[in-house]
Amino acid sequence: MKKDRCRIVLPKLKTACSAVVIFLIMYFSIISSNVDQLSIYTGEQLKPGSFANRILNGFTVEVVKEKTAEEHRAKQYLSFKALGLIPFKKMAVNVVSPVTVIPGGQSIGILMHSKGVMVVGMSSIKDHSGNSSNPAEEAGVKIGDLILSVNGKKVTNEFQLKNEISVLGAEEEAELEIKRGGRKLKIKVKATLCRETKRPRIGLFVRDSASGVGTLSFFIPTTKTYGALGHIITDVDTARGIDLSDGRIVEAHIRAIHRGKRGYPGEKLGMIVEDGSISGSIDKNTRYGIYGQIQTLTENPFFPKPVPIAMSCEIKKGPADIYTVIEGTEIKRCSVEIQDVFYPWNSRGKGMVIKVTDRELIAATGGIIQGMSGSPIVQDGKLVGVVTHVFINDPQRGYGVPAEWMLKEMGLLNDKTIQKAS
Repeated sequence: MKKDRCRIVLPKLKTACSAVVIFLIMYFSIISSNVDQLSIYTGEQLKPGSFANRILNGFTVEVVKEKTAEEHRAKQYLSFKALGLIPFKKMAVNVVSPVTVIPGGQSIGILMHSKGVMVVGMSSIKDHSGNSSNPAEEAGVKIGDLILSVNGKKVTNEFQLKNEISVLGAEEEAELEIKRGGRKLKIKVKATLCRETKRPRIGLFVRDSASGVGTLSFFIPTTKTYGALGHIITDVDTARGIDLSDGRIVEAHIRAIHRGKRGYPGEKLGMIVEDGSISGSIDKNTRYGIYGQIQTLTENPFFPKPVPIAMSCEIKKGPADIYTVIEGTEIKRCSVEIQDVFYPWNSRGKGMVIKVTDRELIAATGGIIQGMSGSPIVQDGKLVGVVTHVFINDPQRGYGVPAEWMLKEMGLLNDKTIQKAS
């Protein structure tokens, strides 16, 4: 009889323990989040019940109002309660003015220059005695460092760096001003007279520019500004984000496709057309894309008029469409399914999972491929996000970033916008 009781109690105990573990994981995920606000449009109702259903049955979400003395107006908050009783987090609800955009889909060529020159590799140097050394590495220079100046003279490209090093005498030191991880430091490097080239060298491979093909995400006609890519542009060798000096977007023609397959991400092969019908500046290179001003732009025939941008809380699982170029410059509409929407406190920079369901797109590309980054995702007549990454082992699936996050990077959902709407 006691054995039978044990058999009954143990499964129940395991279930209870599992529930507690899941509860605690979600609790600490939410409470440790740095996301403390949620945005909705003017005139829209916040429905905490539907929002709470995305979390866990063990948590309750309520709308509460507080009077702020400095603003003399009521502010709304979402109050999270464990087991419907214990309050543990409060999230501000920002009421913002609606933002409308024209979804993109056009292929763009991206041309960028960095602030300074980036160290992308090291090389040993042989002196006149045949001894090998790497002066820069020995002095503490690292791959990914950004060299801003040499002996007080600003360098913006690899030729300027080479010239400043070449005027040094044998065994003479060069003081490099370097930016590393957001901080600046100075490193002294003693140049070595290279036996082969007969000139001073410090043993670095550097790069000062980047180029590639991506997709325009949206265009705002009233301000002639745009957003594209949905992720930061990084150096191909170091995977470090490029510290932008200047850049521009131009037209790109897609000439061929390398299909994606499991373990191998495909890509668009494009030709950059610098004097084409698309031109604009690149003013920001951020974790959620590039942004700037548009001078000229081809139309998206699917969207003669602007559409609203959905707030993150409006995105839902289900069918949607993406817009992208597969050949030439023609924008295609392709069906996808939004399979998952991450909570804002557990997104880790990725807001949703999408799966390509369009047979023609799968036949042509295998799914999501490089160069498709920035392709707009439209659901229920609203721009909800853009394509950003592909799953290496499942090319039909990938990540997307919410369009709302891109608006915030542009400064369009700041305090002034919120106060004006309120």
